[in-house]
Amino acid sequence: MLLIDEPRATHEQLMQIVQGPDFATGGVLVDSRETISTAYASGRGALRVRARFHAAASKDAADRDAGIERLPNGTWQLVISEIPYQVQKGKLIEQIAQLIADKKLPILDDVRDESDTEIRIVLVPKSRNVDPEDLKNALYRLTDLETRFGLNMNVLDANRVPKVMGIGEVLREWLAHQIEVLVRRSQHRLEKIDARLELLEGYIIAYLNLDRIIEIIRTEDEPKPVMMEEFQLTDRQAEAILNMRLRSLRKLEEMELRRELDELKAEREELVKLLESPARQRTRLKRDLTKLRAGYAEETELGRRRTSLIEAAPAREIALEAFIEREPVTVILSKRGWIKAMKGHADLSAKTDYKFKEGDAQAQVFHAQTTDKILVATANGRFYTIGADKLPGARGFGEPLGTMIDIEAGNDILTLLPVTPGGRMLLAASTGKGFLCKMEDVVAETRKGRGVVTLKPGARLQVVRLAPQDAADETLAKDQYVAVVGENRKLVIFPMSEIPEMAKGQGVTLQRFKDGGLSDAVCFRLSEGLSWTMGGDSGRVRTETDLTQWRVARGAAGRLPPQGFPRNNRFD
Repeated sequence: MLLIDEPRATHEQLMQIVQGPDFATGGVLVDSRETISTAYASGRGALRVRARFHAAASKDAADRDAGIERLPNGTWQLVISEIPYQVQKGKLIEQIAQLIADKKLPILDDVRDESDTEIRIVLVPKSRNVDPEDLKNALYRLTDLETRFGLNMNVLDANRVPKVMGIGEVLREWLAHQIEVLVRRSQHRLEKIDARLELLEGYIIAYLNLDRIIEIIRTEDEPKPVMMEEFQLTDRQAEAILNMRLRSLRKLEEMELRRELDELKAEREELVKLLESPARQRTRLKRDLTKLRAGYAEETELGRRRTSLIEAAPAREIALEAFIEREPVTVILSKRGWIKAMKGHADLSAKTDYKFKEGDAQAQVFHAQTTDKILVATANGRFYTIGADKLPGARGFGEPLGTMIDIEAGNDILTLLPVTPGGRMLLAASTGKGFLCKMEDVVAETRKGRGVVTLKPGARLQVVRLAPQDAADETLAKDQYVAVVGENRKLVIFPMSEIPEMAKGQGVTLQRFKDGGLSDAVCFRLSEGLSWTMGGDSGRVRTETDLTQWRVARGAAGRLPPQGFPRNNRFD
């Protein structure tokens, strides 16, 4: 009605009336008013529609609206009562069931279809401690419980030319078409009335001259032209008179004809006024739309709105760790690259004989949690990622790392590290170049890993060491140093602040060599001294606190290390 009264109404005025699309299957439209308005203004957009969670049997209003049904012993289940438009219920349930089978949604235990005339899909969580909102968000991201409905108002205009229109232009074109339909319908009715009036006037002439009409019919061989000439009748009038039935010649019929004639003349007069007045046409259209609205208003069962408009943020990405029960594990790597995880945190200081294949032995043992991501660093500068929860149990020999990640043939595994939030690493190549790197920056999403360290031909990644995480504290940051030792048995020590932090690349020169290359590097606090493990099986650690003669600028050649430094030129 607004555009009929105010053809130049603004888009903002229209959007005060237009709420958004209403879908036959209900659901919830979760985009903001601004997003919906922008889509309607341009004629293009994609609107997010979610399933509705509603548990009609729940006594608590909050649980009912959240779709939560409380069960005995503190357990609960979610109930879906409406699904997005054009989503098939059977395929949706298959999607959810496949997630459970593939263990991609560990917090969901089961899905049941309890629908009859109404949709009722029941989701059973793994445990009562699962957050319902986390489960919903995961399902929104992984299934068609949230879909995007494409809005594309590409229509034919009055000239039958395709064009993308905004809501205002579409409604104006529609109103113009409705006016055109009203005019054409009125013209058609006017033509019908004129045709009927012509016949009625002929019938009335016949009734007024009934005796003469009968005489002409009885005496003339061709009565039609005689009648037309004598009574000034048209061909249609004369033909209609000749085709009249005798029973129509009663007096009552004449009265009916005159009443019909008067009614049609009155209707014709109104139609002529309508066709001559655009204002009357708009008024008539408003009256017709008001009658239509009476049957389809939101207050009626047929016209009530099915799709709710509840603004919600995009489904947040729930980290895989949120779906995994956090448990301590001890990760064991063999020298041949076989890996396994033992439940619990074993005593790493005690000598434990873990089970290995014949000829194999322990390479690395460390503590982790099942929610951790494990970084695998290789000599070609690539980093791979494995979820700790995906590691095989420790009852057998484990599994080769090559079955979990695509490590190139001949590529040595340097070390494994659990990713820690905010953790940093010192990466150094055999050429003596290196840099600092955040652990999150090297996490790989695929089996092929991620190239991090750029190496020259013949070079290899030599050092992967954890760096201190307290760089934000200025005092502690000044106490952080790096010690680098080369194959030529030369040692240099310099501030860690001289090393850049990068996501990938070659880095900067840590130590200069005339021959050989870098052997090892370590991060330490200068105030605590530089420590290294003594040779042999004693496991003794020696610490040197007076490091003045080795403290030089980054990239220096260095000097021979302190007395007693290991012959293998490594700090551990």
